[in-house]
Amino acid sequence: MAEENSQNAAGGNQAAADTQNRQQLQFAVQRIYVKDISFEAPNSPAVFQQPFKPKVSLDLNTSNSKVGEDLYEVTIKVTAQVRHSEEGTTSFLAEIEQAGLFRISGIEGAQLDHTLGAFCPNVLFPYARECVDNLVNRGGFPPLMLAPVNFEAIYAQKKKREAERAQQQGEQTTQ
Repeated sequence: MAEENSQNAAGGNQAAADTQNRQQLQFAVQRIYVKDISFEAPNSPAVFQQPFKPKVSLDLNTSNSKVGEDLYEVTIKVTAQVRHSEEGTTSFLAEIEQAGLFRISGIEGAQLDHTLGAFCPNVLFPYARECVDNLVNRGGFPPLMLAPVNFEAIYAQKKKREAERAQQQGEQTTQ
């Protein structure tokens, strides 16, 4: 009976420790905001007098930085350049930096890097898509609906490139 009670007490302590660890793990969106925005239509109004046959070029970058204790800023920069396919003249250029403040605690190392590099951009991207679409529409052009982006795959590719670079540098050092 005494053994049973001590096992229950030990099991209870383990359950309390697990609960405390889960409570320490925290992820919360503090704020989502536009950090920078730009729209240029350098060839207007002439561009509106031609049939619109767009050729879209899209550039997407993410970055993150620690701004306080357990507080991180994650930024997605989207650059959409649309050219008139026949002449190659720029119809418009839309740039946006969509950012968010995230409170993250109880996550460290590779798991934190993954959260900042893949999960947080997934949270921000729908806001960036809507902002680009709205900006382009206000510029007098048809909506530009950006396709969803798989930030998990982008993050995995980035990590693979970093590992390959590290391996190449290691090989160069040993030669």
